[in-house]
Amino acid sequence: MTAQPPAPRLVTRWILSRPESLTEIEQLRLKVVLANCPEPDALTGHVRSFAQMLTERQGARLPNWLESVRQDDLPSLHTLAAGIDRDRDAVIAGLTLPWNSGVVEGHVNRIKMLKHQMFGRAGFALLRKRVLLAP
Repeated sequence: MTAQPPAPRLVTRWILSRPESLTEIEQLRLKVVLANCPEPDALTGHVRSFAQMLTERQGARLPNWLESVRQDDLPSLHTLAAGIDRDRDAVIAGLTLPWNSGVVEGHVNRIKMLKHQMFGRAGFALLRKRVLLAP
């Protein structure tokens, strides 16, 4: 009897996790999956390389990363690389500089949630009060 292959979501979690945070069994199972299929192996290398750029603020490595992505036959990553390339300077700044717009995005998300909760229930005046008076 052969073992059932791991679910795609599980393999995705293994790829997106830091290697040191995986248990020994998970590392072995991921190694088996990657040994049997070259595409996920290349994908894992690119994902982990990008994660390292992101966490260690190494935006200067982005052009080399984009070039290595283009060298592999991974169409979904080619789409991502093309999108990043359209706004390369902003992405490099985001990967390098210590500032971000997280607080602003949080407020925008909160306002959208309030608007969604009130859809069809009241007019703009009540929405305005909820936004301005909400904690």
